[in-house]
Amino acid sequence: MVQYTLAQSPEIILTVPGKDSVKAREKAMDQLMELMDAGKLPTDLEDGFGPQQFIEVKEPPTDTASDEDAVTQAVQILSNLATLKLKVQESRTEALEVRAQVDILFSDKSVTEEEIARLKEGFKILKTFAQANLRYQEARSKAEDARAVLDKALKSPGT
Repeated sequence: MVQYTLAQSPEIILTVPGKDSVKAREKAMDQLMELMDAGKLPTDLEDGFGPQQFIEVKEPPTDTASDEDAVTQAVQILSNLATLKLKVQESRTEALEVRAQVDILFSDKSVTEEEIARLKEGFKILKTFAQANLRYQEARSKAEDARAVLDKALKSPGT
């Protein structure tokens, strides 16, 4: 449904099925002519008024729709937090083991090529864990707001 009004009479709303189009504007013009013929148009329109002069009336989005969008977004944020939490937990132990091996680079003890090769492989694990942990920390702070949105949406009326 599309609605039109006139600059000269904004209180007149003409509703036509479909979207804003030439055809819809022509149907609105037909409705306008009926109003004029019935003497129900409070304004005299100058000659030459055409369908292109209609003003489309856009309804402001309802609060319910934006509330529903907020709930959907909150659930997505919390789902992302859950995924990141699992990822961090799964790689934490292994990453901490690699981190302990990093200290070997700062000691005066000699190391073997095998130890260095293992350490270099471990850096990938360490990097993955560190990045996931940073994303988790960021997601967690965003999730606080998401949790509040859900709590508000889950409140029963009168509580």
